[in-house]
Amino acid sequence: MKFLAFGVCLFFPVAAFGQSPVYVGSDQCVECHEDEAAAWSASHHALAWTEVGEGAVVADFDGTRFDHDGMSVEFTDENGALQAKVTEKDGVATTYGVHSVVGIEPLQQYLFETEPGRLQSFDAVWDTENKRWFHLYPDQDLPPDDGLHWSGPYKNWNARCAECHATGFEKNYEPEKRTYSSVQVEIGVGCEACHGPGSAHIDWVGGQSLAAGLGETGFSMDWGRGQTEAEIQQCASCHSRREAHGDGNPVPGTPYHDAYNLAVLRPGLYHPDGQILDEVYVYGSFLQSKMYDRGVGCMDCHEPHSVTLKADGNGICTQCHSPAGNPEFPTLTAKEYDTTEHHNHPEGSDGAQCKSCHMIERVYMGVDGRRDHSFRIPRPDLGLGQDACTDCHQDQDQTWAAQQIEKWFPASVRRGPHFGSAFEAATLGRADGPEDLLEIATDPEQPGIVRATAAFLLQPYGSVDVAARTASLLFDEDPVVRANAAPLQRQASLPDQIQRLEPLLSDPLKNVRISAAKEFLTIPTQALTAEQRQLSGQGMSEWQGAISNRLDFPETHLVLGGMALTFRNSQAAEQAFQEVVALDPQRAEAWPMLVQLAQINRGPQAALDVLEQGLEIVPDDPNLRQLKEQMGR
Repeated sequence: MKFLAFGVCLFFPVAAFGQSPVYVGSDQCVECHEDEAAAWSASHHALAWTEVGEGAVVADFDGTRFDHDGMSVEFTDENGALQAKVTEKDGVATTYGVHSVVGIEPLQQYLFETEPGRLQSFDAVWDTENKRWFHLYPDQDLPPDDGLHWSGPYKNWNARCAECHATGFEKNYEPEKRTYSSVQVEIGVGCEACHGPGSAHIDWVGGQSLAAGLGETGFSMDWGRGQTEAEIQQCASCHSRREAHGDGNPVPGTPYHDAYNLAVLRPGLYHPDGQILDEVYVYGSFLQSKMYDRGVGCMDCHEPHSVTLKADGNGICTQCHSPAGNPEFPTLTAKEYDTTEHHNHPEGSDGAQCKSCHMIERVYMGVDGRRDHSFRIPRPDLGLGQDACTDCHQDQDQTWAAQQIEKWFPASVRRGPHFGSAFEAATLGRADGPEDLLEIATDPEQPGIVRATAAFLLQPYGSVDVAARTASLLFDEDPVVRANAAPLQRQASLPDQIQRLEPLLSDPLKNVRISAAKEFLTIPTQALTAEQRQLSGQGMSEWQGAISNRLDFPETHLVLGGMALTFRNSQAAEQAFQEVVALDPQRAEAWPMLVQLAQINRGPQAALDVLEQGLEIVPDDPNLRQLKEQMGR
């Protein structure tokens, strides 16, 4: 057996487990799959997380110094042991050994083990192109006691990042001690991160029969055999903005909606028209696209092992968008797109690149440009403040851009109503009512994630009528729609609510079952049959299991506090909100709740004590200041 770095995960001989597939490590794949392994070994997947000694470090640790907003760092190399002496704004200096390395370009980040098992991602990172240290959040004031400081809960590697940078990862958080004992089969995105545990495949190569439920070569995930949707979902397990239900990596091949709750096109994450705003990692964008609707998959454009594009420049698009077309996608019009008659920009210019108009770029983490994968037609005429034209022509406005496009394409049918206008109105509180959102939510021509977002935005308009008109969404073929439609039944009559939601408790996908179970939380048990109580209880158990895997998230305890208040359990609620501020003292929304709960549970003096404690940490919070006035302090 073999011990692995960064944990106590083991390799055991395959025979010891018979037919049960277990992880064997990427090293076991190289002998038979030399070309694939060679392409993978230099990829961003293989180098997503590496050991210091593996030679991937590219930053300057030769006594260099970096200063930022009262904080300074000295980076040194002590005979191969990389170190960072960090002097914080409060003057406290601590020397950390570099535990491991994240990424290879366009930036590289370094992890420090701040206590046994707890890895934190440092905010001073290396720009691989410009060869310089820089701070990821240069405009933020982040003292050591701030939850967003690099040592805080939101920069914790175990909780927030590791599952997508490792293979066979298990977080193993111990909430009573607030400690981690995380393990993984290997760091970096290895072969088995996409294909699944490899032991049964090795058995198959040796002529042994396979257990039921595995692919024909012994893997839990088969690729390249008409499995486009499954392949997209496998990629999306990391390349999406989502909430995980498990404690680490689900076994490859697990349906996405069994393992995650996908974020819809929410304000703060996306612009109203669905274009990227925050870092949302591709999947939610791609689901909006006509390419997804027509069966295009990730590997039609991306090489799976090298993780590079299959062609350079516009060649990646013209493999389909050309006079020759592509027989795999017969609905695509075969014509010339890579021409000035289409893009109306000088040949060879940035404006002549397909991606410039159809895949806006946004920069995250200071230098890391990411492309929007919704592949949309620019719509400056919508006036939503976000379009590809004024991205480049920053000296012009959207009116000018709209006029240019109308001049180029005067007979276009692409300038009709767009869901973005309704989403913006609803988000800004300017909508006259729910009608526009209802029309979008029930329009089968809209992408599923758009209809799900309309359902999400309909929640403030909840009524008996809205519940009735969206009841059909509970049976939609898209699980994202079903999951987001469940809350719209809250205002239905109790019999209708139970009747409509009950089938979702038996939905084939866990995320939908959990969404339905949440709605049964406020339904009196006496109103349910024995079978309904059993089904709702099973859904609650799945929800509780998902919550138990996120107890290192302050936001989880906000949810738990709200649940406790629903059940009028003030002591449990206070305990939950106390955990919120223990993990992140700056979560201002928790402090007023703690003051009021202290009053209920322990009396006026306890409430005053909590109030003073909160004001020391968030002195400008208006809710706390109002409570102070009310309490005469």
